[in-house]
Amino acid sequence: MNRISFSPVDNHRLANLCGALEENLRQIETALDVGIARRGEHFSITGAQDATQRAALLLEQCYARADQPIGIETIQLALIEATHGASPQAPVGLLTRRQDLRGRTPRQNDYLAQIQAHDISFGIGPAGTGKTFLAVASAVDALERETVRRIILTRPAVEAGERLGFLPGDLAQKIDPYLRPLYDALYDLMGSDKMHRLLERGVIELAPLAYMRGRTLNHAFIILDEAQNTTPEQMKMFLTRIGFGSRAVITGDMTQVDLARHQKSGLLDASEVLKDVRGIGFTWFQAEDVVRHPLVARIVNAYEQRDQQKTSA
Repeated sequence: MNRISFSPVDNHRLANLCGALEENLRQIETALDVGIARRGEHFSITGAQDATQRAALLLEQCYARADQPIGIETIQLALIEATHGASPQAPVGLLTRRQDLRGRTPRQNDYLAQIQAHDISFGIGPAGTGKTFLAVASAVDALERETVRRIILTRPAVEAGERLGFLPGDLAQKIDPYLRPLYDALYDLMGSDKMHRLLERGVIELAPLAYMRGRTLNHAFIILDEAQNTTPEQMKMFLTRIGFGSRAVITGDMTQVDLARHQKSGLLDASEVLKDVRGIGFTWFQAEDVVRHPLVARIVNAYEQRDQQKTSA
């Protein structure tokens, strides 16, 4: 058991630390597999020794900044950082409207460094690891620093295990559902007004992968998202679109391929063909890099264990 107390007593800070109905404490309990009992300013933490020590340190860190209300998202991000400890390298600073934006795990910081150091970078791993969001943030940063003139975001228009049938509307309305995650990232990083203004001017372009054929993209930051759903031919076509002064980031999750069963993923093919090519960076994310609700990492781990058992059977 680990016990900590906060004195002199500050009920305002204690209320911000614990959250409404002590929801912040419940989040810490679930994520670190500990029990937290509170009586006033005194906290008793039960569980494995390492976990109780991490929980105590986290409570102290959060209490130090509890002059303002502490939301669930802040607690969950703090849990991720507490799990991974200090990053071995300085975090990469990005120019976006999100002042607190940075890599939350050592591998995320490595990913950002790879993007800045290579003209072509791959981010491969499970959902929730920040592959797409950090790539879009890097693109916004490059545009703000005027190292590129435009941002191009593209995805293969492959349905995720469903058959949606005919979609009404013009081309923009038909492809909008496929590009929505990219819109969401831009909205978060730029704000609605600026994003729509740059979209109207063509500084930001969102297009399905099929519309990349025949183009040469100069002075652009290009992101290919959901690349696990490309064919090897499509991947080769995309990679050969890169022009002078351009940078490309390719992201995908090899566990969520929606291609026909007999079709090899272009992302897997590229990771095999290009792994030793100089000037291309690869970052392989793991379940511990998931930066979402703590349960997401456990879900990813559960599926990975099931798949490993199937493979070994």
